Formats: sequence, structure tokens, C-alpha cells
Amino acid sequence: MNVVAYKVHKPIPELADFVESFWMLANPFDEEKEVVVVPDGRIDLCFSISATEPYHVMLAGLDSEPACSSIAPHSVMFAISFNLLAVEYLLDNSVSSLLNERLVLPDNFWGIAANDLTDFDAFCTKATLKMLKALKPDVDSRKRKLFEMVYSTMGAVTIQEISDTVHWSSRQINRYFSQQFGLPLKTYCTILRFRASFPQITHGKLFPEQNFADQAHFIREVKKYSGATPKELKQNKNDRFIQFSVLKQK
Repeated sequence: MNVVAYKVHKPIPELADFVESFWMLANPFDEEKEVVVVPDGRIDLCFSISATEPYHVMLAGLDSEPACSSIAPHSVMFAISFNLLAVEYLLDNSVSSLLNERLVLPDNFWGIAANDLTDFDAFCTKATLKMLKALKPDVDSRKRKLFEMVYSTMGAVTIQEISDTVHWSSRQINRYFSQQFGLPLKTYCTILRFRASFPQITHGKLFPEQNFADQAHFIREVKKYSGATPKELKQNKNDRFIQFSVLKQK
């Protein structure tokens, strides 16, 4: 992207099942950046401030559709992207009502304040300590294995394969996903496959590599989650389409 800075940190091993990454996004310029944010299968906790908006904290649920947004001028955002296992064992709250929605949290959430958005490394350290204290013990082994299969294949796995491996019925799995995250597992797996395809498309690979049924199915799913065809995504005029999980550090 030509107007923003981006930096990412990975979590410590103790949090790796729950936290995908910490990331920082900043726009130091006078103009806002109009973007279309496409789904990437993550839950995001964002702490941000800009020249036009006061400091605020926001929890973003899963996205199942593209969202038009803007990166405000002279803004900075520090964020934590969670794997889904964090919803139950770290955040301790369902996000089913936050599908394609955002929830504003108290400004003092986790004791992080506006002055913590000046040092990204220190922010990561402070947030890590908060999460280690909040983390619930005794993770259900079925759920841990379920998410290992989903993430290791980037969604290229069937519900039946997961059910047979973790000894948890498909009906129970789908009920768990709907109650906790607001969508069925099959939809979530499709989002992950789209996520895996996004960087391939931006590098000119316009044919499916993530176990889509055929080219027509691939194009249909890409348009569903981005609002554009693979060819339009490849061109990506003015860096309009972004997926935070695959942005390059700058």
C-alpha cells in the first residue's frame, strides 16, 4: 500500500493456539485511504486513534462479506488478531452477534490507553501479560484438534473428516460454530480457502489452488467475499482491496 505503514509480530508459544498475530497500521499522511477490507477468518481487537477520532477500542467479529472502510489521516491502530479458540478460552464471550459487526469496548480495556499506541513492542508485551492472566486452562481436546485441522489445511477439509477425527458429531460442531461465531463451519472453511487464494490472485494466479470444485465455483466465491472478480483483484487499482493477514510489512 502506498500511504500506510504496517508491522506484524507473532505471539509467544504459550499463546500461539489463541493469537495469530499482533499488528500495527498507521497512516501518517493528510489524506484518508479508502479501502475494501475482505474477510480473512480472524477476530480482531483494535486500539486506535487519529487526528479526526478520539482513542477507542473495538472488537471486530468474523466477516463473511467485503466491507468498505477508510484509514483516517494521521492515524495509528494497534491490533490483536485471534484464532477462533480464543473466543471461548481468552475473550470468554460468544461473538455470534458480531458477524460482520463491530463492538465498541471501554477505553480502559485490558488497561491499555492512548499513550500505549506509541511503542508497538511495548504494546505487544503489555497485551501478552494481560492475555496470559486471562487465559482459561484445560482446553477441550476436541476443539483444539478441530482447529488444528482447520488451520493446517486452510479450510481444505470436510466436516465429516473433522467429525471422524475428533469424535464429535457434525451436528454438534455446527451448533458450536453457530453459537460461538455466528456461522457454520463449512462457511468458515470457505472463508479460509478464499484467504489462502487472495495472495495467489494478487501474484497473477487466477486459477483455484485451494480445493474449489471448478473455475466457475472459484470465481463465484471470490466475488462473494471480495465483491470483485479474480482479474479485478489482481489489478487491485490504487491498492483498494486489502486483507490484513497478508499485508506486507512497511
